[in-house]
Amino acid sequence: MNDVDDRARRFVELHREGCFVIPNPWDRGSAQLLAGLGFPALASSSAGQAFAQGLPDGGLGRDRTLAHLRDLVGATTLPLSADLENGFGDAPEHCADTLRAVAALGVVGGSIEDATGRADDPIYPFDIAVARVRAAVAAVRALPFPFTLTARAENLLWGRPDLDDTVRRLQAFAEAGADVLYAPGLKTADEVRRVVQAVAPRPVNVLMGLAGSTLDRGQLAALGVRRISVGSSLARAAYGEMVRAATVIRDEGTFEYGRRAPSLAVFNEAFRHGGALPG
Repeated sequence: MNDVDDRARRFVELHREGCFVIPNPWDRGSAQLLAGLGFPALASSSAGQAFAQGLPDGGLGRDRTLAHLRDLVGATTLPLSADLENGFGDAPEHCADTLRAVAALGVVGGSIEDATGRADDPIYPFDIAVARVRAAVAAVRALPFPFTLTARAENLLWGRPDLDDTVRRLQAFAEAGADVLYAPGLKTADEVRRVVQAVAPRPVNVLMGLAGSTLDRGQLAALGVRRISVGSSLARAAYGEMVRAATVIRDEGTFEYGRRAPSLAVFNEAFRHGGALPG
């Protein structure tokens, strides 16, 4: 069994074992630290990786995303799932081509969303969205390893709080063959429960780290959620702490933040051992 096949099969099994958290690194160092903390798999974040290059979410494009994913695959031995936005093109074949490209890097899972990336027309029509997922499924089923395809319904992130349409889309994506269903923006237990029941027995990913939800891992597991991701929230937390510290330096001229930060020696030791923090 080769390395990619092993990662792919481990990722498939994680979705069968219960509920797990898949955190989202934004660069090689954060990937290694998360692996060192014992998480079983990682997922990229389009927003996190864009912020790391001084760009807004959606600003990287396909080539820079592929370069970023190549770096993350090489950073750890964990299964990696890729945030592929809309597949970097409107046509179904764009989704298929992008999935084949990331699979060639050793990525073993990935998501295709029904958001267009255009503020004036943010969500693909239903039939087009389903056709894009169907093309993505055909592409990954032809791969020599079990690639885990996630289909995302983005209504709730784009000011369209239509849970009926979101559920309809997720059910159609499941019927088209998607392995995991995902509607970022679910906040309440009732919303989560409805989605889980609507696509059962297919596993559901729920996004946490957004404002407005207080559900924890135990509650989500009890609702039947199989996977929890955190999107750009870890990157935003890291950048937020830096901005807070820098603002104090600028405005007050004090440096108390340094007492909370782990020492240089701690990080040196961690990265000598692939991100495993000492102690």
